Amino acid sequence: MRRLRISVALLAGAVAAAVAGEAASSSTTTTAPACTATSSTGSGAFFDLRPDLAGPPNKAKDYHAKGYDYGSNFTLNICGAVVEPVKDVVGIDKELWANVSAFYTTHGNVYSIGSQSLDLRSRGRKLVLQYAGGSPCGPKATKDGRDQHSIDKAAKKTDDKTSERRKSTTISFLCDKDPGSTQASVSFVGADADECAYFFEARSIHACAHAEPHKPGSVGPGSVFGIILLIAVLVYVLGGVFYNRTVTNARGWRQLPNYSLWAGIGGFVSDLFLAAWSWCCRYVPARRGGYSYLNSNASSRHRSSDAENRLIDQLDEEWED
Repeated sequence: MRRLRISVALLAGAVAAAVAGEAASSSTTTTAPACTATSSTGSGAFFDLRPDLAGPPNKAKDYHAKGYDYGSNFTLNICGAVVEPVKDVVGIDKELWANVSAFYTTHGNVYSIGSQSLDLRSRGRKLVLQYAGGSPCGPKATKDGRDQHSIDKAAKKTDDKTSERRKSTTISFLCDKDPGSTQASVSFVGADADECAYFFEARSIHACAHAEPHKPGSVGPGSVFGIILLIAVLVYVLGGVFYNRTVTNARGWRQLPNYSLWAGIGGFVSDLFLAAWSWCCRYVPARRGGYSYLNSNASSRHRSSDAENRLIDQLDEEWED
């Protein structure tokens, strides 16, 4: 009983050490790739929108959304800058034109509503992507609607860029369960009264939750099980040897834990192997050349005796002569 308690205690310690090692390894794993997110609800759901990125090797064109009553249509990309080259963007430095991820054109002017961002976020059951740092915001809309001329005039005043509010975009993703849908679709939802924040809704099959793939550098379930099994075997063997050597004064192979049990199993396996080998040997054809071998030896001995007799007779005749 004492021996059993010691083994159980050592095994429990080994399992606890393995679990602690797994927790430490999971805390040091690599960060999630860009344009991916893990559900914040704790369900373990994983989202990967990289296949929806416009541009090689995915779809070659940007996403377009109709503005309807807004008066302008929108061009945008998901987790990347727009594929269509843009220039003369209002309120944006020339070296930053290549980072524009969403824009619209009105009165011949190009307005950015957000720059490239790969920070995909999961907020409850919502999957959200936000772009910021667009063109400067215009004044509030009047009762009759927005005054586009005043917006254009205010947007071009970029002397004090640090104090300006800039346009931003929020894209909310929904799971598209239609099996025939191969590409994401984006629709315009609305903008705030200051025309500073724009809201879109995107439907995509890649916005559906699925299992998170194995991360490089992390320990998978199979590896954890293997580590626990290896530690348990080592604790069992080393603990048993220590107990048998110090308590029962065993020496040699009898130091191993449950030596008689493992010896019996080894003997049973060896007997089983010998029985199988004997059974297989019964079906191997045997050589049948024994009688011919004996006959050939007998004939050779007979020929040798005849030669000796002839030689003796010849010598006798010569002696008599």
